[in-house]
Amino acid sequence: MRALYDIAAPAKLNLFLHITGRRADGYHLLQSAFMLIDWCDTLHFEQRGDGQIARTDLGPALPDEDLIVRAARALQTATGCKRGAQISVDKRIPTQAGLGGGSSDAASTLLALNCLWQLGLSRQQLSRIGLQLGADVPFFLLGDNAWVEGIGEVLTPLALPRAQVLVAKPQEGVQTQAIYSSPALKRNTNTATISGFAADPYGFGRNDLQPVAQALCPSVTSALQWLESLGLRGRMTGSGSAVFAWVPHPMLVPAAPEQLQVRLCSNLEVHPLKGWASCDS
Repeated sequence: MRALYDIAAPAKLNLFLHITGRRADGYHLLQSAFMLIDWCDTLHFEQRGDGQIARTDLGPALPDEDLIVRAARALQTATGCKRGAQISVDKRIPTQAGLGGGSSDAASTLLALNCLWQLGLSRQQLSRIGLQLGADVPFFLLGDNAWVEGIGEVLTPLALPRAQVLVAKPQEGVQTQAIYSSPALKRNTNTATISGFAADPYGFGRNDLQPVAQALCPSVTSALQWLESLGLRGRMTGSGSAVFAWVPHPMLVPAAPEQLQVRLCSNLEVHPLKGWASCDS
């Protein structure tokens, strides 16, 4: 039986997130910097000969038709592959957090099954499949930290200084659609430049979604206040509800309030599966 074990799917942080406009079709134009961190889900893949896609949850139960299953089936459909897979998932990245866990799982599934099924698809081909699953999936296929523009589909690889960040996730989540549909959302932030961002990558800009998220989910404010109590300047990632702060010096993280899931993370220079799109073993 062909198999791939211990496949990592890392989370990401939005170091900033600016909404610069809105297209006629309703999609929001944005600028952001996506940074990979070492908070990861772990997936295991075993090839099946019957064409079936089955998933076993080693941690919290996931929806039947989650992005992992959808990614596997999308890859079958795009290539006509008749092979199947038994996929086991150790889910560690919290959901409704703005950490991109579902999109990362989908990207790692596409990369792993491209290898396991010996399909030989390029990263660009996988990205076209991934974009149908979610706007963040192509980023996780890119393999690098990235400057992000357009509606999230324009990616420029980005080198970032090594850093530690403290991430805090409230129990409550935030509905992304509720934020983007809010009349209170700022949609006219001035366009930024990579050079301006590079001068202060861990202090640049803001998250335009954060004020709306705080109004919808007071726990976001509580998490930010906890980071502030530690002398750290926090910010929400994505559409929340997770927040994070750059940690400039080594620190021992004190016990967090019971309602917060907290993790001290390091950033990643590259995705653990970078280059896998060319794998033919």
